[in-house]
Amino acid sequence: MATPFFGKRENETPTTARPGSANAYASTGVSSTLNSASQTASPSSAAKPVGEASTTAGSGKEGGSKLTVGPNIKLKGVEITDCDTLVVEGFVEATMDSRVIQISEQGSFKGSAEIDVAEIRGEFDGNLTVRDKLVIYSTGKVTGTIRYGKLVVEEGGQISGEIMFGTSGNAKPASVNKLGLQAA
Repeated sequence: MATPFFGKRENETPTTARPGSANAYASTGVSSTLNSASQTASPSSAAKPVGEASTTAGSGKEGGSKLTVGPNIKLKGVEITDCDTLVVEGFVEATMDSRVIQISEQGSFKGSAEIDVAEIRGEFDGNLTVRDKLVIYSTGKVTGTIRYGKLVVEEGGQISGEIMFGTSGNAKPASVNKLGLQAA
């Protein structure tokens, strides 16, 4: 009897994994197309290869939909919508409205973003509106037009450009308007 290519064989027990099989890869943390298609686990539990851009329903503190742009990935000229969390490990040139953005040390975002919470460890260049909290870590660099509700800058973090407190149209420029500020 022929079985579907991605189907599970009825006589195969799930506890015995042959070397090179999908179950063997799952136990080592390596994901394959066969493993992803044949497993019934939630998408957030499957391992992702390095450099993969994907959307998953995250079960972390952010919850909801999550887009990860992995290292060495370049995503240009897009509008990102209906994404609760964007994790940038590569390069993104986009316009977006989201809940959370996390830019890793090697990550870079260029464009326009309206975010509830922004955690910047890499680089952001463009128009950034953070409705709640903007956190710039020691390795982070933010340039452009920045509006924020709350601001945290770690020692070594950099922020420069037109910087305004408040996210509405009546926001007042901060005292460092049009000047570079480096946390000391």
